[in-house]
Amino acid sequence: MLDREAVLGLVQEALAGVTNPRTGESVLVGGQVSGLTLDDEGKVHFQFLLKPEDAGTLVRAARAAVEAVSGVARVKIDVKLPKEAQVPGQAQPKRLAPHSVPAPTPEANIVAGIGHIVAVSSGKGGVGKSTVAANIAAALASAGHRVGLLDADIYGPDIPQMFGESRKPLVTGGKGQEKIVPLEGHGVKLMSLGFLLEPEQPAIMRGPLVSGILRQFIEQVEWGELDYLIVDMPPGTGDAQLSLVQTVNLDGALMVTTPQEVSTGDVRRAIRMFERVKTPVLGLVENMAGLTCPHCGGHVDVFGEGGGAKLAAEMGVRLIGSVPLDPEVRRAGDEGSPTAISAPDSQAGRAFRAIADLLVDIIAAAAPTGSRA
Repeated sequence: MLDREAVLGLVQEALAGVTNPRTGESVLVGGQVSGLTLDDEGKVHFQFLLKPEDAGTLVRAARAAVEAVSGVARVKIDVKLPKEAQVPGQAQPKRLAPHSVPAPTPEANIVAGIGHIVAVSSGKGGVGKSTVAANIAAALASAGHRVGLLDADIYGPDIPQMFGESRKPLVTGGKGQEKIVPLEGHGVKLMSLGFLLEPEQPAIMRGPLVSGILRQFIEQVEWGELDYLIVDMPPGTGDAQLSLVQTVNLDGALMVTTPQEVSTGDVRRAIRMFERVKTPVLGLVENMAGLTCPHCGGHVDVFGEGGGAKLAAEMGVRLIGSVPLDPEVRRAGDEGSPTAISAPDSQAGRAFRAIADLLVDIIAAAAPTGSRA
């Protein structure tokens, strides 16, 4: 039988050994841990106050310390930001009437074991949406978070190549209870139709089948315990997007655009779609935001400039980062090693990592009473 008092004491000792490098104090002495409880099954639960100037890895360090305590079966941490540090809300545009667009169904749920689900979306193809999704996932994993990446772009599954993985996933369980074991690359759990198709085999299917595959990838994959599941959506506003918001409760969507107007116009429509199905838009990422000439060092706005900031202001969403147009980003994706981890100190690498860090803060601020970090 579990000696709760003894185990709880060991948990407190473990947390007392986690030092905040900013203050030099333990997270326990510094008052960052509160509401510490332990149930009869060995599940530890507590709140963690994470200030903006603290490293995001501090929560991961606290989790690891507690998980190492004998008798602890599971750890749940509610991450909180101080009220004065929560991301300020921006003026929201007038919400459109839903008309016949279906809202999330009552069956939509939070998948067991997955803390937060974020869709990375765009209104059109060719804006680097998959590149952004891959690099955000890799950056989160390198920061110590448990991360999964679901490639929902059924017709153009690029995630396998971007992570340098081409094996077939294993299937476990008996008939009628099969589960797919996701592959892993650079610390990120991966699932994509590209793993199941033969090379160069096209996915020829209608919308309802696409919806079914997406539901399977959510519900029949052994994701395990994840802090974040990033979903790389196909371009547009079709079946995949509607199926996702009706299958799970999303924390929100992260929109990707390039500076040019033909891109921002399509993303504007995609933002309106998420509004209609009552899914928060967490922010906007401007990709391919200018090129630095490798020969003269000059700056060239290949796709124009300022489009992302203008769109964010018009739509009442937050511009959370701009990523430069860099040939090395393309090369890293082709070679299966996302820039956020293969070149973290490059301009693009720093941009991706900053976007991932800010995304964590935005999610925490949106649900200050408890995220499952």
